[in-house]
Amino acid sequence: MFNRNGRRAARERRLAIIAGAAIAISAIALSASFEEPARAAEHVPQPLFDQTFAPFALTPADLAADAQATLASQTRLSEAPGDSGESRAIGGGMASYYGAGFAGRPTASGERFNPGALTAAHRTLPFGTRIKVTNPRNGRSVVVRVNDRGPFSRARVIDLSQEAARQIGLIQQGQGVVQLAALTS
Repeated sequence: MFNRNGRRAARERRLAIIAGAAIAISAIALSASFEEPARAAEHVPQPLFDQTFAPFALTPADLAADAQATLASQTRLSEAPGDSGESRAIGGGMASYYGAGFAGRPTASGERFNPGALTAAHRTLPFGTRIKVTNPRNGRSVVVRVNDRGPFSRARVIDLSQEAARQIGLIQQGQGVVQLAALTS
């Protein structure tokens, strides 16, 4: 996702801008070819529109509940000692991180992504599973909670939040080899 010099991210932004411009030009060309402008009220009844997009509407109460849930999960993880309890090794491999560019976006579990939280994305482990992630190069480890799906690159086994990557020293490299152990208690 992120690399040391940012070339890949810059290339992806340029391609996204070009694609967006092409879509906008196509939409303008299509709308100009119609004799009568389309009226949204005639095509989609308002109650149907409201019903369809109601699950995505966030109220201040929803935002407050989301903030409380994130704070509670961070508190539980910070209070839980990283080495206590039983753990079982679940392998290892390449890890990367995703950060501020995804802040506030919904994760696969439904909560909003917070780059400052100790969370991770894993392909198969159940949401809420706590994983001890260890960087064998420096011996530093962190306990993260699975709240998202990914990574979508076969070369990586886990995507960490920016804070988790910082704690084990992966920020400079952008990715690195880690060992994983699921905490059972």
